[in-house]
Amino acid sequence: MSTNATIDQWELWHHGVRLADTTRSERIRVLRQFATEAGIDPTYAQPLDIVRWYSSHPEWTKSTHYTYHSYLVTFFKWLQLQDIRADDPMIKVGKIKQPKRKPRPVADQHLIQLLRTNMHHRTRVMILLAALAGLRCIEIAAFRGEHVDVPRGRMLVQGKGGSEEWVPLHPVLVATAEGMPARGWWFPSNRTRPGQHVTRKSVSQSVGDAFRRADIPGSAHRLRHWYGTTLLEDGADVRVVQELMRHSSLTSTQMYTGVTDLRMRAAVEKLDLYRAIA
Repeated sequence: MSTNATIDQWELWHHGVRLADTTRSERIRVLRQFATEAGIDPTYAQPLDIVRWYSSHPEWTKSTHYTYHSYLVTFFKWLQLQDIRADDPMIKVGKIKQPKRKPRPVADQHLIQLLRTNMHHRTRVMILLAALAGLRCIEIAAFRGEHVDVPRGRMLVQGKGGSEEWVPLHPVLVATAEGMPARGWWFPSNRTRPGQHVTRKSVSQSVGDAFRRADIPGSAHRLRHWYGTTLLEDGADVRVVQELMRHSSLTSTQMYTGVTDLRMRAAVEKLDLYRAIA
């Protein structure tokens, strides 16, 4: 079986198990990159081929290295399940520890500054969906007028893997919806994808450009981090925040609980030196 045929079969499997398009496209992209840069058919890659490929990319962050490693682990397990390959080279490569991720929420004052900056109306709506509903870029891109249920004060979010979740509609988003299409895409593609919505990358670029014009650090995903962190800082139960952020695991939500500067500062300020020496 040729390199392309194996990769095409793997891509077909992703469609069959209904994994998210972004997951599928990224895994295929990385596997093709490995095949090209290592100069081999990944179907028959040996542990040394994989380790040398890793070593050829010292610029990778720990997070990138971990992610790409997990893609290869999945690929070789799939080869075994399909009886295409008997052994698993990743066993000799070893495990890579997942780096601890910490949310990086936009600062409150920076969010205010961002919203005061002149920008296209639809870019502002993208920002509000990220900050007041915690939507990811891919969820913003595919948002439709039919997803808003004003009478019930809720909105439908189509998330990872085709999941659908209803979440409360923030009052600002209720007002925002009045100026957006009641049916169809909120962010239709202008030229490149007629009849379709904009891409995840397009949302990320639009919001990123707004941050740059405001001369402040930030991104669309950092607005989502602000959403989760602020909910917890304001006293929301971690299980409630898990549902609002649509995390499949509570572990993902708990990542937000230990990083708030406000809580750490408050804890330090409560230290009583005189009580300690009394």
